[in-house]
Amino acid sequence: MPQTFRRNLVLAFLALPVPAVASGYPIDCAILLCLAGGFPASSDCAAAKIEMIRRITPFPIEPPLQLWNCPMGGGAGIATMSDGTDGLPPEVRAYRDGIELYHIDYRQTRGGGDTNVRDRSTIGEYDDAGNFRWSQDRMRDAPDWIFQATGISAHAVRSQIGTIMRWRGVLMRWRDHEGQISTEWIRY
Repeated sequence: MPQTFRRNLVLAFLALPVPAVASGYPIDCAILLCLAGGFPASSDCAAAKIEMIRRITPFPIEPPLQLWNCPMGGGAGIATMSDGTDGLPPEVRAYRDGIELYHIDYRQTRGGGDTNVRDRSTIGEYDDAGNFRWSQDRMRDAPDWIFQATGISAHAVRSQIGTIMRWRGVLMRWRDHEGQISTEWIRY
């Protein structure tokens, strides 16, 4: 009986969900490090970028960076004087807050002299406490870099010209430690 118990215990342990890891550390630590480094060419950074994109596509279901899964500071959990209410050092917070995420769901049709617009676009962002939230946005008010990154005509959206326009996908932008800006546009 003890051997059966041990075998069942081992099988139960193996059935537990295993968090994603990159070379033995949590994937969110890899995402943070690779994000700061501009996602350099390596298997760990490729895995980190793939996980980050998986979380937000085909439509955003999870925050792209989940720092609560990355034990920083040795797991002591003690905020220092330079830490904010979220317990993060300013340098780490800057990378987290530097992620810009847009879920674009825009449709424009024109017929019979009328233009019909359906815009369900949202912006994903982290608040001061580190919580991720979505808020409504109108693509007519979107910054110009969004139109440049997606190849959609800002003039057509803002002036509502054209017959049919369907614009759907997720756009993410981030900064690395050198201030270089990168974008990823994923249509669906």
